[in-house]
Amino acid sequence: MDTRTLQKLTICGFLAVAMLTTRQLNAQNLTLEGQTGGFLTPTAYVVYSAKGQTFSHPAVGYHFIDAAKVIGDIQTFSITEGFASRGEVGYTRSVHTLGDSTDPTQGAFSNLWNFDGMNVFHGKVVGIKDGQFGPWTPGIAVGGVVRTGDKFVSGALVQQIAALQGAVVPAKSYTNGDVYIAFTKTWAKPPVPFLLNLGWKSTNATIFGIGGQSTRFGGRFFGGLGIPLPVSHGIVAVPSAGFTQEPHTSVNLGAIIPTVGPYNGVHLPTTLDYAVRVTQREHPHFAFDIGIGQVAGMIGTAVLPTGLPPPYPPTFALPVNLEARHVVGMGISIRP
Repeated sequence: MDTRTLQKLTICGFLAVAMLTTRQLNAQNLTLEGQTGGFLTPTAYVVYSAKGQTFSHPAVGYHFIDAAKVIGDIQTFSITEGFASRGEVGYTRSVHTLGDSTDPTQGAFSNLWNFDGMNVFHGKVVGIKDGQFGPWTPGIAVGGVVRTGDKFVSGALVQQIAALQGAVVPAKSYTNGDVYIAFTKTWAKPPVPFLLNLGWKSTNATIFGIGGQSTRFGGRFFGGLGIPLPVSHGIVAVPSAGFTQEPHTSVNLGAIIPTVGPYNGVHLPTTLDYAVRVTQREHPHFAFDIGIGQVAGMIGTAVLPTGLPPPYPPTFALPVNLEARHVVGMGISIRP
């Protein structure tokens, strides 16, 4: 871990301590896209509604992802409403700032993310509640996500490819989404308490839309494991690890990272996250997450035109390193 990452984790850690000492803090566990779940992936739970109440108090959330070197920083602002502890719907605005890599060869790829952000709408229904038919019965939920205004990577390349051909066109705005099923079990008894989440989604988005539009709808697995550890007065800390399989490539990305000759095309790894959540044991009103994500580093070799006349070569090769294998993230969510 480099010094910059350690400093950010330390600062976020002090913030977590300060938050825990604020008695009026209230929140609910929301993901980066505004669903109830882990840091990145949804679970088979929804925003809690009080007994006898149809509507919940809405949960609001904020997340920050530092991928500044090439991709840029990402902030999300979410609001989610629950229904009778069986369903939820919500909206997230994802806000993006441009990368600031000091490496000019890699910083040039930041233009693929030179956009303000996108909109995320989501919904989820719990079919079977955790423990409904016995202590080992997992919760089962189905849900969906729709992202609009996604110009990252795929949309930007429409504009850049046209520019190489002498045309001026705007970046294309894509709409993509997921349909998923999640199985979740929380075990809070000896010998080892745990929270296990496994799921499958059909998606046409790469890296939650941040990587653009995938070339087709495809099935991907996701999941995670957390270990609840008691802190005090009903507060628990949950160290966890999660994964999300990613589509192999994005629309238009093959135009600059080809699969020809010595070039092996695009290689997008599984997204991993390692986080700690601090929250309440029962019907949580607050949650604070801090962690490190492994997203994408060297994803292939771009073949770009030189723009020079003969005898100079028409193209040159440039390795593409997104410098996002160790990104820091934090989030807070609140439910009155």
